[in-house]
Amino acid sequence: MSVVCTVVVRWAPEGHPQILALRDELATREFDDPDRWWPGQPDVVGGRDRTAGGTWCATRIGTGATALVLNRPQKRVAEPGAPSRGVLPLLGVEHESDWTAHLDVAGMASFMVVLVTPAAVESWTFDGSQLERHQHRPGTHMFTSGGAEDGKAVRYLEQFEEHHAPAEWQALVSARPPSDDPAALVVRHERPGFVFATVFGQIIDAEPGQLRLEYSREPWILDSWRTQTLTGTSQDRV
Repeated sequence: MSVVCTVVVRWAPEGHPQILALRDELATREFDDPDRWWPGQPDVVGGRDRTAGGTWCATRIGTGATALVLNRPQKRVAEPGAPSRGVLPLLGVEHESDWTAHLDVAGMASFMVVLVTPAAVESWTFDGSQLERHQHRPGTHMFTSGGAEDGKAVRYLEQFEEHHAPAEWQALVSARPPSDDPAALVVRHERPGFVFATVFGQIIDAEPGQLRLEYSREPWILDSWRTQTLTGTSQDRV
């Protein structure tokens, strides 16, 4: 599944948004770090899931729009032939609020799409039958796959509100090692035959024409984070 499980968004109309995305996935599922992977969308950057070819998070450099997809528990398995949830961020940054006109979600597994632009924060929740749209006020918001029931927002949202800089958000993520606790930011659930864990973290600072990414495959290790700055015509990695 090309999805994230925790998203934090800090947004105000007078500034550009800051986003944290933590991806929880089967530890054996291979993926590529953020880059321009889709020839039909040359200014779109995101990590690529090697199984389905989609992404859990995409940013369009020219507009500064970022779209993310989270799974939801109501309908865990898609119907045969239904689209993969990994296409949703690509549609989100291409069409923004009009993305629903370009895909029939019937039959898909349940999901939440979060769309962040310099002008607004919106989300859509699909429970397997109904698609609901929500607009969010300026401020700091936390979206999780488990919703309010997983306890992450109760434990962490106030801390993200109080700490603003990307380095401070990295410190919050790396404050504790991976845990089997469903309310942890960084998780590791070991079960017979598989491991489901936080496999990627990224902080996105996007404005039209420029994208700054900080990311890690081991986000609980503070010095593992890399920085990548991209524009419409060039890119520099640190």
